[in-house]
Amino acid sequence: MIGQIVGYLVLMVLAAAAVLTLWLMFEATWPFIPGAIVFALALVALIVTPRQARSIGYQLREDDLVFRRGILWQRMVSVPYGRLQLVDITHGPLDRMLGIAQLKLVTAAASTGVTIPGLPQGDAEQLRDTLIEVAETRRTGL
Repeated sequence: MIGQIVGYLVLMVLAAAAVLTLWLMFEATWPFIPGAIVFALALVALIVTPRQARSIGYQLREDDLVFRRGILWQRMVSVPYGRLQLVDITHGPLDRMLGIAQLKLVTAAASTGVTIPGLPQGDAEQLRDTLIEVAETRRTGL
């Protein structure tokens, strides 16, 4: 979420700088229209992003992990522990600076892949270890 907010802020600054540069150098007024549109869209995205982040959640249940996301179009996915093939942690440079990570769960079905963003690094590692441990015990019966 922090990465998205930073990206939108950079986009707003670049749009304002491009419009200002064209106006000062060439006295062109036409860049104000596309610049205002880009600025307004980035501002709306900047306002919606925190709400979008609050709509993401997961719950560990006895036999599966349930993942939910979405504001208008809500998606709920149930991933049975025995079907987990890969549990992956990824984090980019900005994520490492902020101490957060993304946990990605992969199953044989492409449509049930789940990514849980914005977890604290320690929580992501602990959840990964828990999921792998539970998945191994559930797979032994297959």
